[in-house]
Amino acid sequence: MTLFHLSPAVSDALANKRPVVALESTIITHGMPWPQNLEVARKVEATVRAGGAEPATIAVIDGQLCIGLDDDQLTALAQARGVAKLSRADMAVCMAEGRTGATTVAATMIAANLASIQIFATGGIGGVHKGAEASFDISADLHELAQTAVTVVAAGAKAILDLPKTLEVLETLGVPVIAYGQDQLPAFWSRAAGLRAPLRMDTPAAIARAHKMRQALGLPGGQLIANPIPESAEIPRSVLAPVIAQATRDAEEHGITGKALTPYLLQRIFELTEGRSLDANIALVLNNARLGAAIACEMVKD
Repeated sequence: MTLFHLSPAVSDALANKRPVVALESTIITHGMPWPQNLEVARKVEATVRAGGAEPATIAVIDGQLCIGLDDDQLTALAQARGVAKLSRADMAVCMAEGRTGATTVAATMIAANLASIQIFATGGIGGVHKGAEASFDISADLHELAQTAVTVVAAGAKAILDLPKTLEVLETLGVPVIAYGQDQLPAFWSRAAGLRAPLRMDTPAAIARAHKMRQALGLPGGQLIANPIPESAEIPRSVLAPVIAQATRDAEEHGITGKALTPYLLQRIFELTEGRSLDANIALVLNNARLGAAIACEMVKD
């Protein structure tokens, strides 16, 4: 049984030891409306290529784990309805039943690792939700970072989360949390979360060396590279805090929990910021794709 299918471009890049950057697909199916989702997916891939690496957008299509999508597949996925949102728990079931699903951070890491792709660029990771001491709502992304050897470039954890608890869980799990180019931990739409990052690195080459050193030491898991959103696109924490509080209250009033919570909160914040949050989201994803490509290029050097 073939576990996954590589696109010709990704297969050729891997065979010739050229840099490859994994990309998730939930941003396409659950993050943005049509046709903007397709436009952004194309821009992210183009940004990776401009940085000298091959993009590998990952999704399960009709039960087949596809690592690298052609433009027809991207277009079909962007317009598809009822696409599952896949994490570690349900990825295998989706494949076994021949269904279509978009990969979250955790599922993308699993797929990338299967294909020996070591760098993954995304928007933000999941984490510990506010009120988790009662709900136990903690993203599988955190445990995936602790066990799957992929370096993940993100703009920190999503700002709707309990960031101090998320950082604490990552530290407990032994995940290196590395702020890129600053001492503060970024908070998705904002450059600073009000928390000092445990580690800091200032160059893609240093990040690549740290990844290889973890491998040499036999340490499980990956690295989280917290890459701050560009200054020109950020929404300050002082502006976001009341918006997030309002969106959270609205979710509680409507009884929205589990996998439905994050998409609801992101949509509500989009409405409350009159679209500004989506513009920031696009900017940070492209910024992470640029850094991901730079790290991937360093990774393939001897």
